[in-house]
Amino acid sequence: MAFSTTQLQQTKVGCPYCGESIEVLIDASDADQQYIEDCQVCCRPIVFNVSLDVDDQLYVSVRSEDDAY
Repeated sequence: MAFSTTQLQQTKVGCPYCGESIEVLIDASDADQQYIEDCQVCCRPIVFNVSLDVDDQLYVSVRSEDDAY
């Protein structure tokens, strides 16, 4: 399923700090971007990497600011 640039996708990610599963809305127009959003539970900054895979599926990975890229 390809995403239009105005479609939001609700995604669950695990906080790299506290381990809680949190739901976030990802804008498909953010593909091939990196941004920081605070965890809704522990308020620490999570680095989001958003990209499209070869099938145009949205792929989201997260890491802490302390992790090497």
